[in-house]
Amino acid sequence: MNLLLTEVMGEPIWMWGTFLALMLGLLVFDLGVLHRRPHEIGFRESLLLSALYISLGLLFSLWIWQILGAHAAMLYLTGYVVEKTLSLDNVFVIALIFSYFAIPRAYQHKVLIWGIVGVIVLRGVMIGAGTVIISHFDWVLYIFAVFLIFTGVKMLLNGDHQFEVADNPVLRLLRRWLPLSSCLHGYRFFIRSGSRLLATPLLLTLFMVETADLIFAIDSIPAIFSITADPYIVYTPNIFAVLGLRALYFVLVVLIARFTYLKYALSLVLVFIGSKVFLAELFPLEKFPPALSLVITVLLITGGILLSLFSQRPPECSPMSATNPRPTRLIK
Repeated sequence: MNLLLTEVMGEPIWMWGTFLALMLGLLVFDLGVLHRRPHEIGFRESLLLSALYISLGLLFSLWIWQILGAHAAMLYLTGYVVEKTLSLDNVFVIALIFSYFAIPRAYQHKVLIWGIVGVIVLRGVMIGAGTVIISHFDWVLYIFAVFLIFTGVKMLLNGDHQFEVADNPVLRLLRRWLPLSSCLHGYRFFIRSGSRLLATPLLLTLFMVETADLIFAIDSIPAIFSITADPYIVYTPNIFAVLGLRALYFVLVVLIARFTYLKYALSLVLVFIGSKVFLAELFPLEKFPPALSLVITVLLITGGILLSLFSQRPPECSPMSATNPRPTRLIK
């Protein structure tokens, strides 16, 4: 019992264990029950699955409220909204990776869910390292803040992240050193060819999805550290947000292209989060008010979505396209 009460990065072991057990249970339920047999995820199923994960993420904030108080719960919700929105760009990159490797839709969900395992580990390492650095050098938060402002302004002026699949050094390294099969073999990551164990293109796809997530985490993790330095409040909304977005992928990949102004809203969110570290110095408080931070973040994102929806014009159709429409698909 005393071991469970031992604090690790500010919180007792039982709190970390509860969260990780919940994540493990969700992954086992998803892969072992809901998607035991790989199939193509439809629009409705994607919505329902994401609604489940989003509901659990929001319910977890109530648990945070009960255990750590209202202030911690507000910080958790702010981090959840920030991570959710900053990860939207990742949808385009994942779609690009699936298209490059020609992964059928029936196998894409397995890659997305197994990718969560990598997210849990890699982001845990990054957040743990960030916590140690900040605990010894608190001025690093100001570096994070400047980095976020610079990234937001750069995104505002020059566009989104650029992710080249074919020329990615990770992919070139894997193709050079990893024994590979020449084609897909169903939903398997490995196959045996004689005495050799070969990786399939599905495993390469998983590695590239993890690489993309690692690149995007360079933005999102400093953003949440600028909200709170509590590693538990940084880590838990991070994982819940990514889990919900991966489930919603099959909806977002169709709809997100319509939100043309969302990129600018995300840029402003980064600038705001970075700026509030300095703005907090103007308030007679230790930190920028978390409730105000949450409201401003939600308003910026909502404004970007609404502006995108109201500014759209109906596409003009030629007589041929009106009589013989040919819809395109983002993913092969």
